[in-house]
Amino acid sequence: MWPEDELLFRNFQHLKGCKFDDEKVATITSREQQKTESSVEKCFDRFEQMQFLNPRLTQLNRIEHQHYLDVMLRSLPSNYECLDSSRAWCIYWILQAAQLLSFTFDEETLDHVIQFLIKCRAPTGGFGGGPGQYAHLAPTYAAVNSLCIIGSQSAYRAIDRESLTQFLFSVREADGSFRLHVDGETDVRGAYCAISCAKLLNLPQLVLKELFAGTGDWIASCQTYEGGFGGAPDLEAHGGYTFCGIAGLALLNEAHKCNKNALLRWTLRRQMSYEGGFQGRTNKLVDGCYSFWVGATIPITQATMPGMEHTLFDVEALQEYILLCCQKQNGGLIDKPGKPQDLYHTCYTLSGVSIAQHSESAMSPQVLGDLINELLPTHPLFNIPPKSVAAALSHFSNTTEPDSDGNDSTWKMDDEEDR
Repeated sequence: MWPEDELLFRNFQHLKGCKFDDEKVATITSREQQKTESSVEKCFDRFEQMQFLNPRLTQLNRIEHQHYLDVMLRSLPSNYECLDSSRAWCIYWILQAAQLLSFTFDEETLDHVIQFLIKCRAPTGGFGGGPGQYAHLAPTYAAVNSLCIIGSQSAYRAIDRESLTQFLFSVREADGSFRLHVDGETDVRGAYCAISCAKLLNLPQLVLKELFAGTGDWIASCQTYEGGFGGAPDLEAHGGYTFCGIAGLALLNEAHKCNKNALLRWTLRRQMSYEGGFQGRTNKLVDGCYSFWVGATIPITQATMPGMEHTLFDVEALQEYILLCCQKQNGGLIDKPGKPQDLYHTCYTLSGVSIAQHSESAMSPQVLGDLINELLPTHPLFNIPPKSVAAALSHFSNTTEPDSDGNDSTWKMDDEEDR
């Protein structure tokens, strides 16, 4: 890092003036905001009091997080029973967080993961959240991402591209939207998951054209007057849905169909002045997971706008919030102070740190605190390693599939922009 670009912690005493002012009209919302700011303030105060006595306060607890992920991959605790239909997600959250931390699992463990995901494949194509469950676009996305992160030949073979394509068509609606499962709800998450899977699997251009006819227009119709995207037309703008909206449009090369200036304004306003992290909606609380959902939306949007090279959000403040407020000492990351750690927040909070550290315009990684805090890059559109994206595209560009007559034919994407 160039000396003049060194990232510094903010002056927390000066920041107290940025705290929420309810203007003497207290509401449930204002009280919750002030309660959250108070918990964050305790973290900031502890840092100021102890930073010279305990240098680890400014460090990413890399070893503890790695141990947490290793334990969770081998055996989930009983309180994860409610996530039985999200077991493919749990695998993805663990693998993605681990690779960001430069932590690798042994081949035997990864082979067990592959075999488990094969059990999650549905007879109708796609993946369910667990063995024997219905195919669903969300765990299909998680399973495909997981297998691409592993990146071995056996991992790629675990993806039945032909039946998965049939599943994608089975949940497609005439207007270009996608149901999350057969007869399920329609929202922008389904469209993004379908697009992401189709792109990573390098489906042929003719298939992509038919599969996503009208999808870009439907996604654009989900943009709200605020500038963000709702789950469906006429719903409230939300950080997660907004990521799905702009990432889906960018993957389709149709970002021009939305109002990008309004989108950028909305996303930049989600960064909290005092806490430094992002909220997911207007008048909501800071949450570590939006470090990725909103944090990745900003560079994706910038990449579609000429002349927008420089980082537009406060990468120091975001890393500050996560380092000081979102780490559990025994491993794992959290939503906000006082919350328990979980795999979801561990994955997306670390992914947000990676986005903040690795800007295309920066000469070197923008790392706050100790150099041990640097994470590996993640691809903002897919949220898996860039090298995993390149390897998957290369593998599936040379994959032989049977054509309609039963003869072998090679499916290949010719549009270099999609690479």
